[in-house]
Amino acid sequence: MKTSTISVALCFAGLGLAARSHQAVGKVEPGSPAPLFTVASAEGKTVSLADYKGKYVVLEWTNKDCPFVKKHYGSGNMQSVQEKATKLDVVWLTICSSAPGKQGYMTQEDAKQRLKDANMHGTALLLDSDSKVARTYGARTTPHMFVIDPKGIVIYNGAIDDKPTPDPADIKGAKNYVMAALEESMAGKAVSVPKSVPYGCSVKY
Repeated sequence: MKTSTISVALCFAGLGLAARSHQAVGKVEPGSPAPLFTVASAEGKTVSLADYKGKYVVLEWTNKDCPFVKKHYGSGNMQSVQEKATKLDVVWLTICSSAPGKQGYMTQEDAKQRLKDANMHGTALLLDSDSKVARTYGARTTPHMFVIDPKGIVIYNGAIDDKPTPDPADIKGAKNYVMAALEESMAGKAVSVPKSVPYGCSVKY
């Protein structure tokens, strides 16, 4: 328990700084165009957001060592949501923006192994080690989620759900904001919760 508490404390360390950095370098609000980017994937392919024009896209910021990320991946919740989304023809891009030497940093080989170990069901795992994409979007935490509609407009920015804890037991009964945004938008409805406060570890710029 003590180790877990320390891990969470370290995870939150610098979150205030991340929030200030978020305000300084980028702030992508719902209703605004999603900034385009091009970045390498775990497989060494070049992935551009522009390639997915006309599709729904989910951006998921990740850090494999973050207790909040472990909550969703260790329980299988994140993989389940990824699978549900991709079955709806949604493009799911998981982004690691941890800088070299920082918590969660991954080389290409690390990322390939992560894909296997975590049994990820998204479209691609992207390596943003210079944090350019994270800074452009103002990504604050891991996870931090964005949903983009087929017109390239951000329709959701925030947390994955409404239970901001590292406890996997809290997943049951939580409202998943990402799936809600996708399903409402696909049904021609306005997204009922277009923005929430993201929770988790600070992005390790």
